[in-house]
Amino acid sequence: MSQQEVSSSALPPVPTTKILAIGHFHAPLTSEQRKQILPHEVADTVRMFLSGKIDQWWYQQDGNGPVFLLNVAAIDEAKSLIDSLPLGRNGLMAFDFIELAPLRPLYLLIS
Repeated sequence: MSQQEVSSSALPPVPTTKILAIGHFHAPLTSEQRKQILPHEVADTVRMFLSGKIDQWWYQQDGNGPVFLLNVAAIDEAKSLIDSLPLGRNGLMAFDFIELAPLRPLYLLIS
């Protein structure tokens, strides 16, 4: 069987190494919410970055919310981290979580 004939299901599994968390505001923040919550949100996010839990973060160009690349291997841990931030604690955001892993087809190069 050639390398091209090997299906991806025949390749060894790879671990989840990061979680992509894509945020969505439930509704636009009021000016009062921005004043009260965002300074704490920023400080807590920086603390998470400095602790190594956040690898990178961005803001969606459409204004929908932040996107985090988290250095965790389980969605439950990612959800717990995100929910601990002020916007999460106040129920103002929801997140989609995507498990990321090394490219499994790279095994074909070393088989």
